[in-house]
Amino acid sequence: MTERKSQLAANLARVEERISSACAAAGRKREEVTLIVVTKTYPASDVRLLADLGVRHVAENKDQDAAPKAAACADLPLTWHFVGQLQTNKVRSVAGYAHVVQSVDRPKLVTALSAAAGRAGRELGCLIQVALDAESGAEGVRGGAAPDRIGELARLVAEAPGLRLDGLMTVAPLAGPYAGRERAAFEQLMELSSRLRAAHPTATMVSAGMSGDLEQAVAAGATHVRVGTAVLGDRPRLG
Repeated sequence: MTERKSQLAANLARVEERISSACAAAGRKREEVTLIVVTKTYPASDVRLLADLGVRHVAENKDQDAAPKAAACADLPLTWHFVGQLQTNKVRSVAGYAHVVQSVDRPKLVTALSAAAGRAGRELGCLIQVALDAESGAEGVRGGAAPDRIGELARLVAEAPGLRLDGLMTVAPLAGPYAGRERAAFEQLMELSSRLRAAHPTATMVSAGMSGDLEQAVAAGATHVRVGTAVLGDRPRLG
């Protein structure tokens, strides 16, 4: 085993222990939480090592990095998640490799994703990104739609050809009433998820929590956690 693979294996083991412990503390089964490794800024060689170590879900936030990386790893049994703010001029490219887009936050993006999915002959899973720091009808500092827009966006995604409404995503807000209150933020997301599932029962995915706050997300009920630094460590950026 190479030095880098050993490092990744050790980091993965530590993250696995954190998730397992958080699940146990919350009275949840370990299999209820899926680890998504955020590979942004890290090379395709790391993605290959992660796949060898059993990782099956990876995430990217910039198409210019993600597209060539996904192409280089197309032979691997991976599910690719796009988690960054997505401009409509990048949608066609993203629709070619992403299995799930976690950052759906406006009607125009839904329309563009549906058209791109149709051209690619693929079905794209979609999460509505919720900005818990956003006022009614506004957008969040880190992207996402205000909570009162979830219903409209969910309906648009559910009705759009080529798209599948999978659930909700959030990033712990840096401002507003939930700043510094990650557990409360994630619990609020779970409440919003419960309301969403009342109208869309199959939209069960709740993506929340990252390297610094995954325990709070698991405690609140998240189904997926997005972990980058805790797995990959500090490495030079691409480019």
